[in-house]
Amino acid sequence: MRSSWDHRGEKEVIRLGLTYNDVLLVPKRTPLNSRTEADVKTKFTRNLPLNSPLVSANMATVTEHKMAIALAREGGLGVIHQFGTIEDQIEEIAKVKKSTSYIIENPVSVAPTLTIEKAVQIMKKENVTSLLVVEEDQLVGIFTSRDYLFEDDRNKNISAVMTPQYKLVTAAYGIELEEAKHILHRHRIEKLPLLDHGKVRGLITTQDIKKLEYWPHASRDQKGRLCVGAAVGVKDALERARACIDAGVDVLVLDIAHGHSELAIQRLRELKAAFPLIDVMAGNIATAEAALDLIEAGADGLKVGIGPSPVCTTRIIAGSGVPQLTAVMDVVSIAKRYNLPVCADGGLKYPGDVAKAIAAGASTIFSGYLFAGTEEAPGMIIMKDGKRYKKYMGSASYDSNHERREMQEGKQVKERLDVFVEGVAILVDYKGPVQDVIHALLKGLQSGMSYCGAGTVLEMQEKAEFIQITPGGWEESKERGQKLSD
Repeated sequence: MRSSWDHRGEKEVIRLGLTYNDVLLVPKRTPLNSRTEADVKTKFTRNLPLNSPLVSANMATVTEHKMAIALAREGGLGVIHQFGTIEDQIEEIAKVKKSTSYIIENPVSVAPTLTIEKAVQIMKKENVTSLLVVEEDQLVGIFTSRDYLFEDDRNKNISAVMTPQYKLVTAAYGIELEEAKHILHRHRIEKLPLLDHGKVRGLITTQDIKKLEYWPHASRDQKGRLCVGAAVGVKDALERARACIDAGVDVLVLDIAHGHSELAIQRLRELKAAFPLIDVMAGNIATAEAALDLIEAGADGLKVGIGPSPVCTTRIIAGSGVPQLTAVMDVVSIAKRYNLPVCADGGLKYPGDVAKAIAAGASTIFSGYLFAGTEEAPGMIIMKDGKRYKKYMGSASYDSNHERREMQEGKQVKERLDVFVEGVAILVDYKGPVQDVIHALLKGLQSGMSYCGAGTVLEMQEKAEFIQITPGGWEESKERGQKLSD
């Protein structure tokens, strides 16, 4: 084994670092009759449970509201990136929160004197199919798309075509969901305004109820809204965090390339002091020492990964990092003493890598690569040589910095930015709907749990046994032969 000299002139053994391709999980006797029996419930942070350990990374080409909605519906989580204005980020959070809920607490309301034309514009902007009509805080009617479908005069006031209050079916605020469902069914209506002495306090719709039933394992907050995370950096951490919390975000991710720094620790302490009721996931780190320092600073979860991503060049440019499997296990060795969740960020290429990361002690995985190129990922489909692709950028890449400058200044930037980058931009195959990717990853994880003889994530971590393999062993593991689609 190779060795080096420490500062005292004594020999110091260099540790071996392993990543996912270097190991396999040893199969064990299993009590499961089917992989579908494996329960993938877990935690992202100290106080945020998830029904799936899949989390999409806060990258500009990966997670905005469409991706966050898709992940949350399947039990996971999307973390909205911070590479735009604060207003942009809170708008994305709001879109996730408005996508579904038990009760719409602040339904869009307008005055009866509004014209049909203006009302239609508001409906399109807010992406709603109806407006509650309110006068002096009292409900006076409801305006829906059916009310203007064949109306030629768009300058009329909506009061002339709306359904008036005396024809509406309403319910008292605080009604149980099951009772509301019966009322909607009995009266064959799609919207049920909730009133408190005539004042609108909420709205229940059949569309939201159908969403609740169609995605029973979705990650939801106490109001039935989908859970969503938001990333903050060190520059405007407190201002951005406050705005995201006001918008309803469920967890903050303090996302810094080198999370084991004095500045990162300082910002973490400031965030926890200012917002003690919101969980903060902190990273990125790769050592046990870093884990202890961030835990002592108040972290509610630890994000692990220095340079394992295919669009991150930190290990090439800076020569720094720890192979991802070893990094996860080192951080977990400290975090488990404090019962703190660990998130494995990056280096995941196959469903089996997800299983290995979870078996190594991670409670969740955090990935850009796995979800990039899907329909829900931001960006246009690019045609090249007859194939479809999407762009995937590292957050520290030149392209990412370049596009952020364009967005901030609102004009074309032609000169090269004076930035030192640790990332690249690549094209990834277009993968279609992310739902298919999610299901494939979860099936792979459940299979891995079954092979470990485990019915839960915790049991998998207790029973898992790794075996180190040679490059030949990895070649033996890969698919061979010509693909039918080629």
